Amino acid sequence: MAKETGQAELEPELKADLVLELPVAGKRWPPIVRALRNDNYRLFWGGCLLSNVGTWMQNVAQGWLVLELSNSSFWLGVVGFAASFPFLLFTLVGGVIADRVSKRHLLIVTQTAQMVFAFVLAGLTYFKVINIDLLALIAFLNGISNALNAPAYQALVPRLVPPEDLQNAIALNSAQFNLSRIVGPTLGGYAMAWFGMTGNFLLNGFSFLAVLWPLHRMRYPVEKQERHASVLQSLRDGIAYVRKSPEMTAIVMLIASASLFLLPFITFIPYFARDVLKVGERGLGFLMACSGIGALLAAVVIASFPRIRWRGRVIVFFGLFVMAAVIVFCYSRVFALSAAMSFCEGFGMIISLSMVNVTMQQLSSDEMRGRVMSIYATSFLGLPPIGCLIIGELSRYMPTEHAIAAMTGLAMVCYLGFYVRSKPLRELD
Repeated sequence: MAKETGQAELEPELKADLVLELPVAGKRWPPIVRALRNDNYRLFWGGCLLSNVGTWMQNVAQGWLVLELSNSSFWLGVVGFAASFPFLLFTLVGGVIADRVSKRHLLIVTQTAQMVFAFVLAGLTYFKVINIDLLALIAFLNGISNALNAPAYQALVPRLVPPEDLQNAIALNSAQFNLSRIVGPTLGGYAMAWFGMTGNFLLNGFSFLAVLWPLHRMRYPVEKQERHASVLQSLRDGIAYVRKSPEMTAIVMLIASASLFLLPFITFIPYFARDVLKVGERGLGFLMACSGIGALLAAVVIASFPRIRWRGRVIVFFGLFVMAAVIVFCYSRVFALSAAMSFCEGFGMIISLSMVNVTMQQLSSDEMRGRVMSIYATSFLGLPPIGCLIIGELSRYMPTEHAIAAMTGLAMVCYLGFYVRSKPLRELD
């Protein structure tokens, strides 16, 4: 593990300002990628890109494996619930931990755990001893690791770049994540066709080495860590901190409604590929890649602007844009139209979420950032499992596409209602 630079010599009052003294490769970087001039961020960005490619390859194979084992969209909802429910249970605790320990060390632990789970899944699949219950259990354990990982990941980025590079860094994070959404599912579809699902899981396991290496190697500044309060008190302080800000409160409520009613759609894309559009594994990979292309384009747009005005209106408008695209996708029976709607969904989603992320980061202090981002991550990632269960249960009584469209319509009503009723959201700049 890399030694933390200058830890013994640093005065406590200087710790909060260390982000301004991070290693910088050079000043002459194009404005659209200026955050990459920071050495630590560049290492982290590249490792996450490769690791996320492997994760998307596993996601494609896992959804297909659920259908092969169960032949049921209901079980897609159950496994989606198992993978996402830990976000509701553990993300807030992960935020408290992230404010108390080195975020780099926490990420090393969580990434290593996910690597182990990928190798276990590959072994069980190769020896044909996997069943739907074991798959759901592994998804749940992986979800716990992801829940503890998310706040530390979000809170780490502002420590790797100076404040003027933060929006660009968040946009580039979206770009690498969504570039992996293009490459990963496409490779995943072909790898499944050539080598079977075991190959996807195995490649994902090895991909975690790409992010573990820079985490060990980066020169990471000393963090100011809170230890004087209990875990429960720290959690209460974080919630109270968010509640005191009308802007952050409005954003959390808005994202929670989308999380519950809209995001479960993603879990059911394998159902549309196999049973509605009948395009097979490669078609599934292409649909997910189209969403990734739209998201990548959106990230490039965000990275091109040093600052975007009227962020509250941007968040709501593009959220509604995504919901309209999802409803059209639900009733499409033409693959080209479905691919176009996937593109629109990816584009609108990243525009909206990038603005949410930047706003939450900028409104938060360094000391509270882990907890603030854990509250955001809980509202964003903690409620989809409940939505998955609702859609899975509704699919027993009506076509799955009708259930998803109805839930998405409810999300649109919530967005419009929050926008009309919340003046801080409308005036958020």
